[in-house]
Amino acid sequence: MGRGEFAGKKLIDHRGKFRWKKSDYKRRVLQLKAKHDPLEGAPQARGIVLEKVGIEAKQPNSAIRKAVRVQLIKNGRQATAFCPGNRAITFIEEHDEVTIEGIGGRKGRSMGDISGVRYKVVKVNDIALYELWKGYKEKPQR
Repeated sequence: MGRGEFAGKKLIDHRGKFRWKKSDYKRRVLQLKAKHDPLEGAPQARGIVLEKVGIEAKQPNSAIRKAVRVQLIKNGRQATAFCPGNRAITFIEEHDEVTIEGIGGRKGRSMGDISGVRYKVVKVNDIALYELWKGYKEKPQR
């Protein structure tokens, strides 16, 4: 590697070339997350509930995690979203409008023992799922 008085250009060129070996840099510059992500890089998205599903937890846990299949309004893509909270799924029905966001796993992937689920439900018909679950608010009839 050059160390001379005029080696700055060479050092900059080398760094620019070898940065492409780093996966974080490559994904950011080529915007790969926004291309494959159903939310298209946005923090949240609205969608219509298609069905309620139960997902088996990975070993060594044995539980059925409650989730919903959601069709996003912005692009028509489907995603599976987890419903956090005991019996929170009871506040969600088919054809409800929900807001989903990332579940918080590493590098935008799934979290904990729920395999393949990358999103969680935040709002149902523009009311926070947490408030419905806690009993602070009631779900409006549509």
